[in-house]
Amino acid sequence: MSALPAANREWVRDAVRRIEADFNRSADTHLLPVPIASAPRITLYLKDESTHPTGSLKHRLARSLFLYALCNGWIGPETTIIESSSGSTAVSEAYLARLLGLRFIAVVPATTSPEKLAAIRFHGGHCHLVDDASEAPAASRALAETHGGHYMDQFTFAERATDWRGNNSIAESIFRQMALEPHPEPTWIVCGAGTGGTSATIGRFVRYRGHLTRLCLADPEASVFHRHVLDRGIVDVGRCASAVEGIGRSRVEPSFEPSLIDRCEAIGDAQSIAAARVLSAWIGRPCGGSTGTNVWACARVIRDMAKRGESGSVVSLLCDSGERYRATYFDDAWLASRHIDVVPMEQLIRRFFETGQFPEDA
Repeated sequence: MSALPAANREWVRDAVRRIEADFNRSADTHLLPVPIASAPRITLYLKDESTHPTGSLKHRLARSLFLYALCNGWIGPETTIIESSSGSTAVSEAYLARLLGLRFIAVVPATTSPEKLAAIRFHGGHCHLVDDASEAPAASRALAETHGGHYMDQFTFAERATDWRGNNSIAESIFRQMALEPHPEPTWIVCGAGTGGTSATIGRFVRYRGHLTRLCLADPEASVFHRHVLDRGIVDVGRCASAVEGIGRSRVEPSFEPSLIDRCEAIGDAQSIAAARVLSAWIGRPCGGSTGTNVWACARVIRDMAKRGESGSVVSLLCDSGERYRATYFDDAWLASRHIDVVPMEQLIRRFFETGQFPEDA
């Protein structure tokens, strides 16, 4: 990839200013306490990333990827931006591309929720659909070649584009917001992995600042990441058939750093979706499937802490709004068509919130 002409330096400087100004207009996302009955010694918090301008955790990643590409000289005033995504990153990149007056093409699986596709188009992006998520990287590179554009490649650059030492990263924000809580240093932070950028940012920050916090990976059962953490020889599972969008992959992506993970929890689709549905009613705001994956893993972590008589805090992420999944996770007919029975799992996670009890085999 050749560097941009020097004449574009002024445009790049203005583009960076526009992105930074957009960030400066935005407030930090809230850290929400989640009440759990009969578990007073352990507190659960969710960082509500759905309040970003583009509605998800991926807004942070998109901003970092754009700044990284701009400062590396990869993007100019005529560059077409291409990204492979399950939806949320593409929504956020479409927003930033429009902010800079650039054309944006999202390469997304055809199974992506209609609400996400509509959001990409709302922000001026174009959707290039592929039959399977595994086809997206190759299709993105081909489109970048055809259009003389830049493939952002979140799965390669996520972990290096984010400033994990601070600079208002999600990790720094969590610890700052926890400062006045009863247990200000989280015992556990629980998060999923799509690119691995968020888990890398949090894991590195914890070590850099000398915290004792441990990091738990919440991963779909069909994903490769939890398998790779336990056995580095496992790098590809052929296909990740999970219904949960945004997290889990069929192959280990370059941005995923397994050595930062202290614990893995593999969560089934019915468990993730049930948790998203019950949690949405419990806290009064709609949550997506990846948030459900996180919360089911949190329930396991809290159960084990309580069994050991520990006190402390557990922090996880509300990744995006359930409004993006009204036609899928919150639609009983859609679930029935995919033979996903969430009713037994809803009963278990509701009982956890209401009593603090969670069975060993859940």
